[in-house]
Amino acid sequence: MSAFESIKQGLEEAKAFSKGQGADAHVHEIAVPEIDVADVRAKTGLSQAEFARSIGVAKGTLLNWEHGRRSPTGPAQVLLALISKKPSVVQDFLK
Repeated sequence: MSAFESIKQGLEEAKAFSKGQGADAHVHEIAVPEIDVADVRAKTGLSQAEFARSIGVAKGTLLNWEHGRRSPTGPAQVLLALISKKPSVVQDFLK
């Protein structure tokens, strides 16, 4: 099966699933734990500006996360969970 055919099939299956059809579809959900962003940053030893820059977010966004006004979601939440487990992961990757 070509890449195009595979993508087309996947899209058709997703469309059917969204309409309540295709009960044999597998939905994968991954639970990412709540993240204490200030603690994660502290583990890296970086300042707020350095940490924000290293993960590609604005310093204001980081401040909102650290002060609990907002919470990271999606890819940012996953990245922070990875950094929590291995604080040097971003610096190791970008070297």
